[in-house]
Amino acid sequence: MSTISRSDVAYVAGLAQLDMDEAATERLVAEMNSILDYMAKLNELDTESVEPMMHAMALTNVFREDEVTPSLPRELALRGAPTHDDEYFTVPKILDAEGGGA
Repeated sequence: MSTISRSDVAYVAGLAQLDMDEAATERLVAEMNSILDYMAKLNELDTESVEPMMHAMALTNVFREDEVTPSLPRELALRGAPTHDDEYFTVPKILDAEGGGA
């Protein structure tokens, strides 16, 4: 089984441009080795009879029937808008006349 060393943590920290003190380095070495130990235990399990799956439980979509219901009145919808022109929501312009960025 491989283990994580202080130099491994320092190398990865350098790649990530992290400045870590000794305490943080030692804590990460211990945590990463603990993760590797746990993975080694999982690798010992016999999974030959277990069918590969994406999720531990079967997932199904729960669809509801489409129902036509009354819409929210325009006045009530516009009441919550920060700005409006009594008919539509108004937002800051973000595109210029040619359709490009502002």
